[in-house]
Parts: sequence; structure tokens; C-alpha cells
Amino acid sequence: MAAHIGRRLRKGAATTAVAAAAVAALSASQAPGATVDDQGRQSTGDATSAPDTAADDSATGNSPYYTDLPPLNSPNPSPSAGSGDAGDQRVGEAGIPATVLDAYKQAEATLREKKPGCNLPWQLLAAIGKVESGQARGGRVTADGTTVTPILGPQLDGNGFALIRDTDNGAYDGNRMYDQAVGPMQFIPSTWDWAGRDGNGDGRKDPNNIYDAALAAGHYLCRFDWDLSQQGDLRKAILSYNNSTDYLNTVLSWLEFYRRGTHEIPDGTGALPVDRSDDTARPGVTPSAPGTTPPARPGKPSGSRPSPSPAAPGNGGSPSTPPVTPPPATPPTPTDTVHHLEDAGTGTLTAMAGHTFAERVSTRAETEAGKAVAKVRIRFTLVGDTDTTFTGGETVATVTTDASGVAVAPALQAGERTGAFAVQAAVVGRSVKGVPYKATVTARAADALALAGEKEPTCVAGGEFAEPVQVKATYRGEAAGKVAVTATLVTSADDPAENDKGPYFKDADGKAVRSLTGLRTDADGQLTLPKLYADDTAGTFLLRLTTAGGATLDVKLTVEPAAAPSPEPDPSTDPAPSTDPSTQPSTDPSETPAA
Repeated sequence: MAAHIGRRLRKGAATTAVAAAAVAALSASQAPGATVDDQGRQSTGDATSAPDTAADDSATGNSPYYTDLPPLNSPNPSPSAGSGDAGDQRVGEAGIPATVLDAYKQAEATLREKKPGCNLPWQLLAAIGKVESGQARGGRVTADGTTVTPILGPQLDGNGFALIRDTDNGAYDGNRMYDQAVGPMQFIPSTWDWAGRDGNGDGRKDPNNIYDAALAAGHYLCRFDWDLSQQGDLRKAILSYNNSTDYLNTVLSWLEFYRRGTHEIPDGTGALPVDRSDDTARPGVTPSAPGTTPPARPGKPSGSRPSPSPAAPGNGGSPSTPPVTPPPATPPTPTDTVHHLEDAGTGTLTAMAGHTFAERVSTRAETEAGKAVAKVRIRFTLVGDTDTTFTGGETVATVTTDASGVAVAPALQAGERTGAFAVQAAVVGRSVKGVPYKATVTARAADALALAGEKEPTCVAGGEFAEPVQVKATYRGEAAGKVAVTATLVTSADDPAENDKGPYFKDADGKAVRSLTGLRTDADGQLTLPKLYADDTAGTFLLRLTTAGGATLDVKLTVEPAAAPSPEPDPSTDPAPSTDPSTQPSTDPSETPAA
């Protein structure tokens, strides 16, 4: 026993040093003026607010995690390391099971394409996977990345852990009373419901699949447009996964360790972690490790069938055991007291395609008596045929109500698809009537068009205009990109009918056309029209450009008459050849001039 305690003390000293070194190294790049609050959250002087990281609003519900820290030695494997020595330990600690490592790298590659500004390193996913499940219990996964057995955290029943009542009817965790974190990245069901992704392309979103879970974790860490190459955003992202300073430091330690070097090992051979953050969370109860059935609550039989009660004294039986005192009734949570949701003053939700909605959805949670309820999770879901998302690219966002009972959804970012859709607000964990909000995306528009260049286009009848017509569209003084433009050669300023003579465009078959649709400005609001040609009619003509939003521009086109051709000589008017011999050249050789 003494030897065991000695090993734990020595390990504690070493791992504490690792944590301190890693955190110090990562903090060196911290922005000037940054501060850290008592929860380990970093802030600078900007107005960007960190997400609410209440226990039931984090990825894991602040479930327990492994506290094992990496060794102080270099993670690079030593060729001379013998069996059972420190070198083997370093190799085992640094090695990541092949399928698990592949899942992390695939998730990084996907996020690099989908959210390049996030700068998610796969080593961060590896660090979180190590802390949450020991890399899927040492890589015990099938060929497609699914864990051999489900990985479950303890039930979040408020007894030493956060209190999160069942939100999925047991669909993910098999528990219809309380939620449990699920899978190698330990998502609670209510978070997986919106954060889940299909990472292996099998058409399913399975929290027990490392490809699905790793991609979901990547999207979760990038959901607030954080740049994880920045120290402050990195800390916020990790704390949003599990809001604990110790958790933050543990993840940062493994992140630094994996950045220094790692390698692939066969599935199922990874080192299994030992120490967990809940080692002393529930006195008298053995903590449950991921992959095991959570222990029964104190005072509650662990078997499925109670043992027969022994006979009471005096009735011929053995002495009865002392009666078991049932646990105290769990007090209601704020969520339990919500009766309904109310709109909290949301304005008209309208935005142009590609623009950010000026208004944000705001919802208030109330009791039956109309009293505000704080600390309630409100889930906002986009419903309908739309490519609009919340800031960060997500279609679902969960926000906790403030002291006034109000939850404000992240800003909506309009996509390119126009039309109406809805934002549905609902209480997470309660079947109370939600609040729908109608939103509309209108077509991109411009309120002004201007001709690029000072010269008006000109050409000669029967020729072609040397320079194409170029215009720029703006909206409220800013470049109006991707705006639809119609170009028509009109009869006159007062007659918008299509002209039947004068300049024209050519279609794909080379035929003359005098009206073009489907034109669109580029990202900078610029548009270069196709080449213009002129028929034999000289004069001044109008090219009218119009856009959604009412912008109109008339461009004057001048066609000059073609130059008159030089007249051919008339043989009938030419003078007759001379017959005077004196004018004819001499044929007498004697008259040839001397050289």
C-alpha cells in the first residue's frame, strides 16, 4: 500500500510539472492585456462574449474525465528502449491507435475546408479524446470506427455530478431518467442531438463512432468563429467543452505533448488511463469509468431484483438488517419550473442573401405565473428550405437564459437561397410549447449602378464596340456582390421596349439578341458585359441596366456612319488614247539615247 501511495505521489509531482510547463508554454503567446478569470476563462478588452458554459450546456455536461498527464520525457519513441523501461512507457503514451488517429486527421481536413478560419489542429482532438475516453479505450474500435462496446459516463443525477435529467428518452445512453455522456468524445445526448455529424459517410450520426464523434467535436470547438491558433480563443473553446480549469490544463498538457510528436499504433493496443476527476466525487461509491455501467446511487440496490427481506426478530427468522434510508428527493431544477416560452421583443427577421440579419431571435422562459426563469437551456433550430445558418455555420444553437429569463440566439447569417423559413425556440429537456419565428431572405440587391470609365462606348456601323461595357453596383455605398443584372437595348429613354435595330449582343449560336438576363456582379460589385456589335444603322442608342433593389443605369451607345467607299473610275469618261505620232515612243534604234 505504501509503495502504491509512493508511486501516486511521485506521479502527481511529475504530472503537475508537466501541466505547469505546458500551460506556461501555451500562455506565452497570449495577447497583451489578456486576463483570466477565476474559472480559467480568458478575456481581452474586446466586446466578444464567451458562450455560456453551464454544466448542462457544455459538450460533456462537465462529466468526469481522465486526469492522467503525459510523461515529462520526449514523446518521440526511442529505438534503444527495451521492454518494460521508461522508453516503452513514452512510446505507449505518445502512440495513438490507427483508426482513432485517422479520424482526428480526417476531421481536421474537413474543418480546414468548411471553416478555414478556425485553424483546428488534429492534436487538439487527440488531447480531448485522450482526456475523455483514453483514445476510445485504447482504440478498441471496429474497422468503421465504432467502439466495440458503448462508452458511457456516469449518470448526471446531481449526486456528485451535474444534474441533467433525461433529454433523449434513453435513445443514446439507454437511461430514461438522467443523461450520460456518450462515446469516445463524451457528448451528452442533448448536445449530440444538434452537434452530431456523419464523419465516415455511412449516413448515420453515431456518437459511438470515432469518425462521427471527432468531426462533431471539431464543429463544436469551431462553432463561435473562434480562431484556435489564438490563445484566448483556444482556451474558450476547451472550456466550452468542459468548464473546468483543471480540465483546461490537462487538455493543454496533452495538446503540447502531441504537438511535440506522436505515432500510429495498432487498434486496441493504446495505453489505458487510470486516474479520473471523480475519484473522490462520491464518497463510498466506486466511480464509473467510460465503458462501464454507472454505479447505483447510494442507498439504492444495485441489482435488478431486490433480495428477499429477512424475517423480523420474533417471527422465527434471522435479525433484520437496518432499513435503508432512501435518498432525499431531488429539488426541481430551473428547467422543471418552465411553463411556457414567450417572445422577448424580437423584431422583423429579414435580410438580403449573403448578409447578416440585423435582428436576433430573443425568447423568454416563464413559469405558469409569468415569472422569469434563469439558467434554462433554450434550443434554437432553423426549420425549412434554407441555407441560412447561425454565426459559425450551425443550424442549431443552444443558449442559456440570463437572470431575466431571456435567451438571445446567435446572429443569423443569410445564405443564397431566398424565401421564408422559421426559427423554432424550445426548452431543452421539457415538452413545453415552443415559439416559432418567421424569417425571410430576400434577393441580393443594389441601389446604385455606375459606368466604369469616363468614355461612352462608340463604334462604326456594321462593326463592333472595341471596349466592353463595365459597371459597378453598390448598396448603401458598399460594393454589391453577386447581384443579378438585366441588360436591355431599349427603344428610347421613354420607351423601355426592346429595340429592333442598332447595337446588339450575340447568343451562343451567334444570333443577334438585344436583351440579356442572368448577369451577375462579382464579389466586388463589378460586371463586364459581353461584347456589343452594331448593325448598319447609325445613331445614338440606349443600353438600360437594371437590378433587384431598383438600381437603373442608361448607357449611351453611339454608332457612327461607316466611311463612304472611294468611287470606281468610269471607263466611258476616260480620254481616248492619242494618235499623234510625235507623242508615240520612237522605235528607231538610231534614236536610242546614248548611255
